[in-house]
Parts: sequence; C-alpha cells; structure tokens
Amino acid sequence: MEQPSDLRGALDAAVAGIAVRDLAAAVLRLVGQYRQGFDLRAGGEPSEPILRSSVDVAAYTAYRMPATFAAVRSALTQLAAASPASRPRTHLDIGGGTGAAVWAATQVFDSLTSVTVLDQVAEALAMGGRLARHAISPALRTATWRQAGVAGDFPEADLVTMSYVLGELSEPDQRDVVRRAAVAGSAEGAAVVIVEPGTPAGYQRVLAARATLIELGLSVAAPCPHQRTCPLPAGRDWCHFAVRVNRSSLHRQIKQAELGYEDEKFSYIAAVRGPVRAAAGRVLRHPQSRKGLVTLEVCGRDGDTARQLVSKRQGELYRAARDAGWGDAWPPGDVT
Repeated sequence: MEQPSDLRGALDAAVAGIAVRDLAAAVLRLVGQYRQGFDLRAGGEPSEPILRSSVDVAAYTAYRMPATFAAVRSALTQLAAASPASRPRTHLDIGGGTGAAVWAATQVFDSLTSVTVLDQVAEALAMGGRLARHAISPALRTATWRQAGVAGDFPEADLVTMSYVLGELSEPDQRDVVRRAAVAGSAEGAAVVIVEPGTPAGYQRVLAARATLIELGLSVAAPCPHQRTCPLPAGRDWCHFAVRVNRSSLHRQIKQAELGYEDEKFSYIAAVRGPVRAAAGRVLRHPQSRKGLVTLEVCGRDGDTARQLVSKRQGELYRAARDAGWGDAWPPGDVT
C-alpha cells in the first residue's frame, strides 16, 4: 500500500535532523519491547510509557506509523463496504499516539469534519500535531490532540478507533475500555473499530472485544460475515490479515532491512450500532491458483469455514477469484 503524498512528506519532515544511528537504536529497543510484551503492574497499567523520549517518538513515527496507517485503512475500507451509507463526521481515536488511525480515517471517509486523538504521551501528541500540519484534510489539520489515559469517559463520536492499544492493558482494563468505546459510539450508525497485531494473542484480544461489542448491541460489520462463535479452532488457528507496506529508503535504514516492502499482519473487528450489509463470506488465506483453478478458504455467513474451488468453467466467478485477495469479501457483490 502506498502512503498518501502528504503523509510521506510529513514523515520525512518529522525525522529531519535526527541521526539515522539514533533512530535505529531506538527502533531496536521498541521492537524488542513490542515483541516481548509489556511489564504490567498488578493494577494493569503499563510500568512506563513505551515512548520515553523525543527520539523514541520520532523513531516510532518512522518505524511503525506507515504499517499502522495501512492496517487501519484496510479495516476502515472493509467497514465502509459493509456500511456504505455511513458518513461519519466525528472521529475519536483512543490511544492514538502520533495519529496513524486518523490519517487512515480521513483517507476513507471524506465526510469527517472533527477529529480527536487521546494519548497519555505528550511527546507523541505533539508529534501528531506537527505531522497533521502537512495534511490535505481540513479535519486532520484542525484535529484536537488531548493528553489522557484510557481511564475515564470518552467523548461521543460517529467513529471510534483503537489500534494496537489493548495489548498494553490488563484483561479487565481491556474489557472496560472496549465498553467505554462502545458508549462513546452510542449514536445510531456509529462505528467502533479495533485493530491489534495479527498474532494468536492479538486475535484473542480482538475476539474478546468482539464479544463485548455484540453484547452491547452492536452489529459486526467486518471481517466476520456473521455474529456466531468464531469457527477457527482455538490454539491452532486465528483470524488475521495482511497488507503490504512499501518502505522508504529511511525506513529500510532504521530497520536495517533490505527489502523495499514489509507485510503488516493484523487482526481487527469493526462493529456498527445499527444494520450492516455484511459480506457473504471472507477470504481467510492467500488464494491458491493453478492453471484453470483457484482455491479459496472462506468464512461464511453460516458461521463455518470451507474450501471453495472455482474453475475456469465458471467464467465471471473464476475471473473474480483470480483477482481476490486475502481478507476480501467473497463472492464480490453478494451481500445481505
């Protein structure tokens, strides 16, 4: 996925004047911390903010923001497909850091007029504000960046997002923040979107959030084509997707990477307070193609998964299968 030109320019400006070696060292620490998880106190709060300095914030911005942007944009695109009449005007991003999710939302929903980002790290919010000055979107340029933790009530919004936040919280705090996010999105047609890493643990957090949102009366818009129990066997499989992110030259340097791209794997849930047009099915794996035949692993609206074989004899459906990707609705256009 290509970044929009205004975001690319903003990211370049964000790290200008900082030595690449300092950014790379900060990235190494951040990667280690994200991979090992977070040391939580008994009360469930992070033992310290992940981003501890201005260099940390700049490194995170260059290292993680492109991938977070791409994952959230993918999830929001599927939300928009399931709720085509949705025209959110207000967006609340909880734990939004430097604002990747609000950049993604303004790309998907040009109806947005008001954006609020909450985060506990003042330096991250300041960076987000500086990045937003480069934005084309008026809603993003005039966004509110508010220092706040995940405790307490949230302001109401038509669209509420949380990306890569739940893993920093204890399980009771995860349930609590999801409930309060749903309360913030209490208006008819409001949506709540939660994105987590595409790992077994990340998906378990998404699965718990999904159950909470359904309990509170929201309808699953994506990725699930149903509101039944997840059919994937716990402990052996998990629902996740991937989006390819093109790396800039700086991105490759600070990650000490050779490839010009990376695949961001993520799990997500998008739910709406009101009716949705959920997909008939969702492609759960990369489609497998050989001459005259495409094999798809699909989660269907009956709450089960099945392998579907689409042959060349099926004409238009076969052509659609050749173009289908991991995470796409299937079959195209077949919705309730």
